[in-house]
Amino acid sequence: MNFKNIKNYVDSLKNGYENSNISQQQLLEAAAVLSEDNRKNVQGLSIRLKSYVECINKEIDRVNGMYAFDRQFSSNAFIAGVDEVGRGPLAGPIVGAAVILDLDITNDRELLLGIKDSKKLSSRSREQLAEIIKSKATAYSISLLDSSMIDTRGIAWCNNEIFRMAVQELERQPDLVLSDGYPIKNFSLPNKFIIKGDAKSASIACASIIAKVYRDNLMKEYAKIYQDYGFEDNAGYGTQEHITALKKQGPCKIHRMSFLTNIL
Repeated sequence: MNFKNIKNYVDSLKNGYENSNISQQQLLEAAAVLSEDNRKNVQGLSIRLKSYVECINKEIDRVNGMYAFDRQFSSNAFIAGVDEVGRGPLAGPIVGAAVILDLDITNDRELLLGIKDSKKLSSRSREQLAEIIKSKATAYSISLLDSSMIDTRGIAWCNNEIFRMAVQELERQPDLVLSDGYPIKNFSLPNKFIIKGDAKSASIACASIIAKVYRDNLMKEYAKIYQDYGFEDNAGYGTQEHITALKKQGPCKIHRMSFLTNIL
């Protein structure tokens, strides 16, 4: 086989693994065969294929640790992770999400590989993971409070309320709620707050991802209505472009007036 055909074969092996059609053992067996080829570029494919398997196992270990973090609180309870997105922007809603995962994973193939703090993922990765999370979660919900409510009640109240709303709207009531960063006030269910929870907890990380994808897509829709502020790129955050547009055009309906006192 020429190099191009061999490379296409290696790519097909990776796709087969990602689609659960072949095993890691088969990947390593193929790498071993390639390593015996006299051609340097084919040997390079062998090295890259072995590295691919090593990266997969490293990611499996990392995500297993996030699942284990959640399981430490209970081995047989329904645990919800809750997070918010949009606390700091000058425009748009604050969005909260809650996710209950099946934490009793016996097959690494069932792990949600790639989950982490949503801000550390590319837009494309977030979109893909959000769909996988929603399809595999035991339950999930998404809630929002708009800019007028933020102006009326304040962002701290809304941050707490969006946590409460997201959990209340789950189809299944959890036995324990893990919240990112803050304890949930005026809340009847058992709750533990986790500092930097979206980097530690599988459930919180998943909530962070689906909340951000939902809010980012919503801000892209708002960008079609309010076209002067670059919402499709800045998601309502105070970029220089956004602030310049605010000073020129003034605020629109979805701006948080309580956030603009030092700008306008």
